[in-house]
Amino acid sequence: MSGDLSGRVALVTGASRGLGRAIAEGLGARGAKVAVNYFGSADLARQVVEAINAGGGTAAAFQADVRDDAQVARTVADIQRTLGGPIDIAVFNATGPQPFLTLEELSWRAMLDQLEFFVKSPMLFTQAIVPGMKARRYGRIINIGSEVFEKGVPKFSNYVAAKGAQLGLTRSWAMELAEFGITVNLVAPGWIPTERHTSDSQESKEAYAAGVPMKRMGVPRDIAEAVAFLASDAANFITGQKISVNGGHTLE
Repeated sequence: MSGDLSGRVALVTGASRGLGRAIAEGLGARGAKVAVNYFGSADLARQVVEAINAGGGTAAAFQADVRDDAQVARTVADIQRTLGGPIDIAVFNATGPQPFLTLEELSWRAMLDQLEFFVKSPMLFTQAIVPGMKARRYGRIINIGSEVFEKGVPKFSNYVAAKGAQLGLTRSWAMELAEFGITVNLVAPGWIPTERHTSDSQESKEAYAAGVPMKRMGVPRDIAEAVAFLASDAANFITGQKISVNGGHTLE
């Protein structure tokens, strides 16, 4: 474990389970005060907070629909009041249902459902926190993307397109904010089984792993470690980058 984050306040959206939980716990273990955002799983969010606090860290849970302007503004203010400082590190991980849809089944609403999580939500939070980051000349913005943009997964264009847009805003914001000492990067996982994938067959997981050069699937900690690195001072000269964490499943 490396990268001391003591004194930093970190927000992780969608942090009550899966990749978000691993990321929140990883940042907390490195000394960050962690804001655990959740939407509907108060008990799960409480468990994440308790795990971080039990490990000697500091965390608190914050309920919000990350797509809602007013709730985002309220949450940013609540985090500063509760954790004693402005947000230094923002990890945008929240997501919703991810339906597979053929082109004939696709609707504009289905596209917007994904864009609201991967473009609107990061925009709302970043607009709320970036003035303070500029004033302090420090900030870490980390999007959680996906390898699907490189793979072009069929019958998934709603999700793939939104992940492409998320990568685009990552690169554009990185160029816009670099002069202020704010880095903006994206971590792109491969298929990493979490609670979301409990109904997926073992055969499909084995087939995926067979196509990965390292011949295995990743685990949530793999993503948490990449995020913690980008959040640390060790990554202060890295911005605008997509870091693929997928065992070599894509090469860019």
